Amino acid sequence: MKQKFLALTALCALLLTGCGQTAAPAADSAQTETTAAAEQTTESAPETTAPEDSAADESSLAVASGDDVIEANAVGYEGMEPVPAESVRDGEYEISVDSSSAMFKIASCKLTVADGKMTAALTINSKSYEALFAGTAEEAAKADAADYIAPEEADGVSVFTFPVEALDQEIPCAALSRKKQLWYDRLLVFRADSLPEDALPEREKVTAESLALEDGEYTVNVELEGGSGRASVQSPAKLTVSGGRATAEIVWSSNKYDYMLVDGEKYEPVSTEEYSVFEIPVSEFDRALKIAADTTAMSTPHEIEYTLYFEAASVA
Repeated sequence: MKQKFLALTALCALLLTGCGQTAAPAADSAQTETTAAAEQTTESAPETTAPEDSAADESSLAVASGDDVIEANAVGYEGMEPVPAESVRDGEYEISVDSSSAMFKIASCKLTVADGKMTAALTINSKSYEALFAGTAEEAAKADAADYIAPEEADGVSVFTFPVEALDQEIPCAALSRKKQLWYDRLLVFRADSLPEDALPEREKVTAESLALEDGEYTVNVELEGGSGRASVQSPAKLTVSGGRATAEIVWSSNKYDYMLVDGEKYEPVSTEEYSVFEIPVSEFDRALKIAADTTAMSTPHEIEYTLYFEAASVA
């Protein structure tokens, strides 16, 4: 009996030992699988998040912001209405362009109108910009490079061929700085009032007569553009109406102008004591009138082309 008990005890011990040996590997296997899964999750996580982080960083670096951006200038004029290509005769025209940035000055612009579309050859007297984009800086940063407008460059000048949706309308234009590799927001207005009269057949002239101005003296806001940008004229200017015709007193910022050319006519100054003062006809309001003025401020006299813009709404 005693021998049977001892044998049974030994058998139980042997069975318990066997169970312990088989349980341990199962635990080790489960732990290994859990660790491997964790390692796999950790390794795969950067693959799903890295592209998003990279895209965000690239976008934030591509668009100018903060101290890289200066205050924008106003463009166009109050009450302007868009002029589509259908309202302009086909042809090529020199046209004035307002830019919202002093760092993006248009030296000259040739507008081409054909088949119901308009494009502008914008000339900038530098190679500071690598590309333009018809849209905002944010849109440019996300756009395909094939949509960028590359310049034709020669002799320190860049010429960009830019699509024009309409004249007398704010058009967004993004400019890519060659040096900083940042996109900058600009607003452009292609001025219909700077086109020749026959370019806009349906446009009515705004004159002293159409404004029903009675004979008398008035004031009018006047804006000068052209030249080096250093010359200016006093505004508002004195406006005299007689017999339905308007004459403006133009007071220059210096007394170095000895004559002006307006509509092919030469006008001498009425005074050069402190400033050069001229009395010239105003054939039309709300339109950039091309003039020329001769200055003696340089070593030799120079005839410089300008435009004068008389604002009809300001007449008082």
